[in-house]
Amino acid sequence: MRRFRKRPFAVSILVILGSVCLFAEETRPQPNVVLLLTDDLGWQDVKCYDIDEPSPMETPNIDALAEKGVMFWQAYSPAPTCAPTRSAIMSGDHPARAQLTHVVGGKPPAPYHKTQHRMMPPWYRGHMSAETVTIAEALKTNGYTTGHCGKWHMSIKHNAFPQPEDQGFDWSQRNAGTTTRMRPHRLTGFATDKPNDPYRLDDNGFATHQNSIDALAFLDEHKDKPFFLYYATKLVHAPIHTRSERLLKKYCDKLGVELPENPQQWKGEGQTNPFYCAMVEELDYYVGKLFQALETTQDPRWPGHTLSENTYIIFTSDNGGMERMPGDNITDNYPLDRGKISAMEGGTRVPLIIVGPGIDAGVQSDVMINGLDFYPTILSWTRTQKPEGKQFDGCDISELLKNDPTDPELVKEDDGSVRDTMLWHFPNSIALESTIRIRDYKLIRNYDHKDDAPELELYRLYETKDGKQIRGDIEESKNLAASMPEKTRAMNAELTERLTEMRASYPYFNPHCKHSLANKEKVPTVLSLKQDGDVVEFTYQEHGAKVIRAQLIYTSNGGEFQEEWFRTPAKLLPENKGSATLAAGTTHYVINLIDENNFLVSYPDVEKSTRTNHPSETAQAVAESK
Repeated sequence: MRRFRKRPFAVSILVILGSVCLFAEETRPQPNVVLLLTDDLGWQDVKCYDIDEPSPMETPNIDALAEKGVMFWQAYSPAPTCAPTRSAIMSGDHPARAQLTHVVGGKPPAPYHKTQHRMMPPWYRGHMSAETVTIAEALKTNGYTTGHCGKWHMSIKHNAFPQPEDQGFDWSQRNAGTTTRMRPHRLTGFATDKPNDPYRLDDNGFATHQNSIDALAFLDEHKDKPFFLYYATKLVHAPIHTRSERLLKKYCDKLGVELPENPQQWKGEGQTNPFYCAMVEELDYYVGKLFQALETTQDPRWPGHTLSENTYIIFTSDNGGMERMPGDNITDNYPLDRGKISAMEGGTRVPLIIVGPGIDAGVQSDVMINGLDFYPTILSWTRTQKPEGKQFDGCDISELLKNDPTDPELVKEDDGSVRDTMLWHFPNSIALESTIRIRDYKLIRNYDHKDDAPELELYRLYETKDGKQIRGDIEESKNLAASMPEKTRAMNAELTERLTEMRASYPYFNPHCKHSLANKEKVPTVLSLKQDGDVVEFTYQEHGAKVIRAQLIYTSNGGEFQEEWFRTPAKLLPENKGSATLAAGTTHYVINLIDENNFLVSYPDVEKSTRTNHPSETAQAVAESK
């Protein structure tokens, strides 16, 4: 009898507790979301990611954040450089699909050096399409206030169209703060405690950072509504410097190094650059202020709770660490190979920490995650409807985070299959490569493989046994392509199939290269070019290699500071003729011919395509009679 009497009492308690929990969930308001994107922060630059050698950089606030949520060891950026990653995260579109694969696009295809480089990148977009429905625009339909502070860089130049306000942000502040270049060099212009110093030191000896102040201001001004804050700090991007002389001296002492005679150089190997170490600690300090504000600010929409109890935080980086610049060794992503501007592991593997309501604390996960996953996940967290017609190249990982962040079976594609594959497409710079990872293996395709690099490389990053991953060759040092030809062919075919579905663009051979290139003597030449109204007609001569397609590359603002070019197909006609129709408002254009050996010929010839020159200076101007 006594046991019988106790049992309903216990059940009653459980029912009461369950009712309280259900009531709490029912009264929980729409969650807030903070997407905190750092700039060029390497996988090994954060203390909690120490894997072999301990990082000298101190990141107590980021480390503490990892203890409050899930820390992913195999997280990746969508691209190895800034603009394509930012645009991919904000749009949910893979860089290959969006034709936005590198920074400062919107130029006619041209080699970086006209006679030295064997290949040239394809045309790629200069900005994220204005028609793209961004995370911010989607959330606005669900009552969210959207804010951006810091770096944007999803357009051809920092201040070019489109800006945050054009793509769904109610509030935007773009102050660079302490990352503004120090003049005349980085051993001058340190912050002081003088009241009129814009970088005045605070009580903890850190310089005033307007970017951090802006983020805190957004929270304070908009905490009474559900909000989405895209906090895109420029730390720890170049210029590599610190305005805190105290921090600089601290890391000189800690590393046992002396400052160089030339303040613009650092020749020390590994993670010995005291300027950079100080920058990483500064980053940690400023984001720590945001974490603290969330934890101490009462939520006006949920009395008795703080903002942190109802806010999801995604902390990550736009690409791997930038290991070096001319004259300046910055950091080292070891044991990962290479860094920013390469699709090898060091260029794409990034720190990723996610915390928030319903996410377990102190979890470390080996599940593969990509920045492309953030958009669909945020929609699930906020119960926001997917934009009509939207196709995501990432996966919704909300169920993974809610149920078991260590179970890769919980990451599902739209068709219900478990995701086990990711790819990167970077036909740019000197890398000129695409890569694909399928479970434990990663394949690298080198487009300029006639040089000292093999066409295909295959690495086994991990060895999965009994459902557990054991570290393998994350250094990408043992090329298995020759010993595993069937797997190499299969992965290469899968890479081709996926890139073809995305209509990816590939690099071309440079007919002006002074070095030996097979079939260079067979490239075609353009014989004539004339314009009749909006129609451009051209003729060409083949010299042994068949022309397989043609392109019209055009601009509507030739000669302007923000000159931007676009691409459209041209028609190939019988008798070695072709035609193209100019878009309304075209001011300048060029015709590209691509032959069967993948050489690209431009007419008129375009000089080196850089972020500063104007290709319109050598392009065909639209006829005055038009």
